[in-house]
Amino acid sequence: MINTVAIQGVKGSFHHIVSQQFFEKPREIIECLTFDDVVAALLEGQCDAAIMALENSIAGSIIPNYALIDNHGLHIVGEHYVDVQHNLMVLPGQHIEDITEVYSHPMALLQCKEFFKKYQHIKLVEDKDTAEVAQRIQAQQLKGVGAIASVMASEIFELDILARSIQTIKSNETRFAIVKRKNSEIPENEINKASIKFEADHKRGSLATILNVMSDCKLNLTKIQSLPIIDTPWKYAFFVDVTFATYADFKKAQSIIEIMGQRFKVLGEYKNAKL
Repeated sequence: MINTVAIQGVKGSFHHIVSQQFFEKPREIIECLTFDDVVAALLEGQCDAAIMALENSIAGSIIPNYALIDNHGLHIVGEHYVDVQHNLMVLPGQHIEDITEVYSHPMALLQCKEFFKKYQHIKLVEDKDTAEVAQRIQAQQLKGVGAIASVMASEIFELDILARSIQTIKSNETRFAIVKRKNSEIPENEINKASIKFEADHKRGSLATILNVMSDCKLNLTKIQSLPIIDTPWKYAFFVDVTFATYADFKKAQSIIEIMGQRFKVLGEYKNAKL
């Protein structure tokens, strides 16, 4: 039973939005400054689950989070996609001509860079979290300072939105993982997606052989991400997401790959949020 969830950021952040949308009923939220803090809260038993962003449709994979999940033996038990819309917000009564600085997460600033080319008087400053900046503006009554954050953040911290959906690419989705200390308790007949990690031998055709096994077992490869193995230069681990019609197909592929002597690790088994 999941009653308490750790998120990176504060209420009003996109991780908080996931907690509101993924679960049927509101859960108690533990706000963490970094993803390392999120994982620590989970490992120390302060929460039942954690929410971690894994990839963005524009920026790609958030590789350090894959490593955190893998290194700490955590399990992905669900996923959720959020349509990320960035909004420029300020204390009530101000206009864009009054704003001299805008703070936000580096990714948000990058995605909104084109918008601010029209306002050369505004300095863009990198910060830790989108919603935390909105919270600070309200708490310290910072005039002349703007935040880029969600509509929810503007509502929670009572800020005015000067401009909505200011990201350059309007279609902007982020995929989030729901992570626990233990593996999924979803019935096998409901599992249709898995996240796995394997290491291919450093020789010709090794990766292709493994991918062919997945194809022969009717697995659909939806993502592949390589990550260097720290203590073995020029050797890589592969983080892969696959979907399948039946759980038996996935277990068959896992068995064959293990028989081949390849190191194979299941990071999560869950329902595909896109189906």
